[in-house]
Amino acid sequence: MIGYVAGAAARKGPQEMAEEIRAEMVANVWKVVASAGDTVSEGDTLVILESMKMEIPVIAESEGVVQQLAVNEGDVVQDGDLIAVIG
Repeated sequence: MIGYVAGAAARKGPQEMAEEIRAEMVANVWKVVASAGDTVSEGDTLVILESMKMEIPVIAESEGVVQQLAVNEGDVVQDGDLIAVIG
């Protein structure tokens, strides 16, 4: 398995405490691991994407609570699509 952290998509400003996790490639959402309201730690798997027969876990960069999960199993995400928001 190859994993990635959506580092380029994390946006935290002085007044903004939420971290947006965005897709970095076109992929299918193979499995949703986390749910809205779940408490996650840095390195926890949120979603597993599938692209070119490879499973790619999307992991949390920081700890917090999943405020929004914007994908469902079977969805197709494009580069830049929102996957989750952690606050």
